[in-house]
Amino acid sequence: MTEQPRPPRPAPTVAPLRPDSRWIRPLRPLPAARLRLVCLPHAGGTAGYFRDWADLLPPDVELWAVQYPGRENRIAEPFVDRMAPLADHVARELAPFPDPPLVLFGHSMGAVLAHEVARRLTADAGPRAVHHLVVSGCAAPHLVRPLAGQEGAHLLPDDDLVAVLRRLDPDGTALLDDPDMRSVLLPAVRNDYELIQSYRGSPHPPLRAGITAFAGRQDDAVDDDALDAWAQATRGRFDRRSFPGGHFYLSHHRDEVVSALGDVLRALR
Repeated sequence: MTEQPRPPRPAPTVAPLRPDSRWIRPLRPLPAARLRLVCLPHAGGTAGYFRDWADLLPPDVELWAVQYPGRENRIAEPFVDRMAPLADHVARELAPFPDPPLVLFGHSMGAVLAHEVARRLTADAGPRAVHHLVVSGCAAPHLVRPLAGQEGAHLLPDDDLVAVLRRLDPDGTALLDDPDMRSVLLPAVRNDYELIQSYRGSPHPPLRAGITAFAGRQDDAVDDDALDAWAQATRGRFDRRSFPGGHFYLSHHRDEVVSALGDVLRALR
């Protein structure tokens, strides 16, 4: 009897080296990176906010940033106005990239989103799916509430909303003086304010990944107790670091902040 040829074995599945996705902007691709840092922007923020960080990070750290719908290259796409579906989307985009170890950084709204993404990735891929979490300018998830004076900010007239933003970042809102730029930027801010103000953290098992919390010393949006409460969100190590400045301290002290972040990354093993 003639032996029938065996069907070819399927090729092994190989994880892609970089994303082909509107959600992820590879700002510093490194084929042999030791760590991958993924940054999640603040309310109204964009992936481009982190572009200047690339040359300041340790040489073995890859830098990606998340691009939310409705801004920059995704300006024509509809916003996502609730935390859960946004976290679901981001987690699905990051899940195919298990190597190198993943570190999430999020500022303000991005800090809560980073925590929600870490929970999803850990549930789907095991305790080492996220190696470390760096949260910035935000209370722990179970304490997140609308900031004083910002309740319902997404419903304010344009001039009043701009005044709220200028109180948070007096030196970083010059673009809002231009009516055309204001018409582009404010819809994203409104959406994200509605998103974070509708969020209510619920009890979940703490992450195994360690957490480092950053904040500005003059930030009225988050006090020491609310920042220290992030320790309850991890079974691992918790550290806290403060910097001069207010809520957007990381814009005005970029080099110092990214240097401190580099120290955190170098210490991870």
